[in-house]
Amino acid sequence: MTDYAIGDIQGCYDRLRDVLDKVDFSPSRDRLWVAGDLINRGPASLETLRFIEGLGDAAVVALGNHDLHLLAVALGGHQIRKKDTLDGILDAPDQAQLVDWLRQQKLCIYDSARNLVMAHAGLPHIWTPEQAVAHAQEVEAVISGDSAQEYFTHMYGNRPERWDDSLIGVDRWRVITNYFTRMRFIAADGTLELTTKESADSAPEGFAPWFEFPRQDNVKVIFGHWAALEGRTGKEQFIGLDTGCVWGGALTIMNLDSGEKIHCDC
Repeated sequence: MTDYAIGDIQGCYDRLRDVLDKVDFSPSRDRLWVAGDLINRGPASLETLRFIEGLGDAAVVALGNHDLHLLAVALGGHQIRKKDTLDGILDAPDQAQLVDWLRQQKLCIYDSARNLVMAHAGLPHIWTPEQAVAHAQEVEAVISGDSAQEYFTHMYGNRPERWDDSLIGVDRWRVITNYFTRMRFIAADGTLELTTKESADSAPEGFAPWFEFPRQDNVKVIFGHWAALEGRTGKEQFIGLDTGCVWGGALTIMNLDSGEKIHCDC
């Protein structure tokens, strides 16, 4: 079995199938790790979501902010935004099945054998992999459980800006979600800056890209989310796989064991 990781697909179904063909992917013998944002902005969100859901155990998914946005619309009463391409999913006869499947997915995945973490926006330096998984599991239980509507109703917001273990309820869930799905720039004390979305060298004063802070472990981190990086972090330890397919870049797939990357122009 070969494990492959892929960045933000965002509804680019044709390019997804093209890049899987390039590596001769077969769900009978391979697994596909998806670093979030399966859907939205691209032309075929419904087809993409159905395909990944249909992979069953051959798919390993970390939820991204666009995936959570779909759930917030479906379950939390939020409105479709002008640039969203989610209508096909929301109007589909299998909408309930697809939404339920998304609710069962993870925010953070830790492969201890490979010493590798996958999360949509990355791994903040203030958490060990074990702490990150524990915090993710708190929110995963909410998303898949009876408090999902409350969570999605109040999910959006930039506060709290920093992790504090004494946080409870919606504030705790929201800041955990923001670290895993929205983080780009962060301060040494863990404070998030969530308004700047440009390249890594555009950090506001007092902040830096999250991958610039040293870690006490050698864990590798696979992430998506930050198309402006074009996959480049300057560090082998941190592997960006969002190469901007939906913006005219490429869709990138990587062999998790060899590290080989293959790009499919969009």
